[in-house]
Amino acid sequence: MEEDDIKFKLEEIFQSGIESYSRKELCKLILNSIDLTTLEGSDNKEKIIALCQQAKRFRTYGTGFPNVAAVCVYPVFVKLAKEQLQNTGIHVASVAGAFPSSQSPLRIKCEEVAYAIEEGADEIDMVISRGKLLEGNFSEVFDEIASIKSVCSKAKLKVILETGELLTFNNIKIASEIAIEAGANFIKTSTGKISVSATPEAAYVMCSVIREHYLKTGNKIGFKAAGGISDVETAINYLKIVNAINGKEWLNNGLFRFGASRLATKVLDALLEKNSSAENCQGLY
Repeated sequence: MEEDDIKFKLEEIFQSGIESYSRKELCKLILNSIDLTTLEGSDNKEKIIALCQQAKRFRTYGTGFPNVAAVCVYPVFVKLAKEQLQNTGIHVASVAGAFPSSQSPLRIKCEEVAYAIEEGADEIDMVISRGKLLEGNFSEVFDEIASIKSVCSKAKLKVILETGELLTFNNIKIASEIAIEAGANFIKTSTGKISVSATPEAAYVMCSVIREHYLKTGNKIGFKAAGGISDVETAINYLKIVNAINGKEWLNNGLFRFGASRLATKVLDALLEKNSSAENCQGLY
């Protein structure tokens, strides 16, 4: 895939619409697809409780307001988050497996994943070994993902590619293919911990691999855009990419997610705008 071709196709996608969705409906879809996330060294019990309270509060703002999809935390906070979100339908996701560097022995990675699941995690967000992929050690990258998948039991596995460190679109394509073949339920752009996070170009490549896999196997793999997505317009562009490449069947939180913290507040503000002039008709997509 050539960069100029991808940019040209993205320009066409961004100019197109998502048929039958108003701006308000898109905002609700975005909100319902968010993994509300805190992954800081300063995280503590008080902060996790506050995040869970925020997650539960969205549905109280009006009829038809959805929950976020999940709350994403470090493994040590999974049990607390699970208690706070009991009977809400909001999942608890946990980064695990030496997040964000992946620079740890596989045994340690698997033990951390197993711990997060024992604590109650519904979903695991792991990150691949980018160094191994860049040196061409594809089989070891595959084996690590497959080993972690085997520990996940019923928990969904989201595999973070950290596309900003993969250097080329071909590497992103290879990483996507490996992750899917190794058992990923979702492939995810980024950790949000480096300067280059999610980009439309990376999303285009990843969604194209998901499409190819679906056409070959009939198996639907999810896509998660994470890192630096903090406004409604940017989020809508990612919806457009997924819709154009994978189709409307992917426009739900079973197959599409945002990893974000600030985005949820921005979407809520958009939904609560007074006198939205019939759902902001000037912004229909």
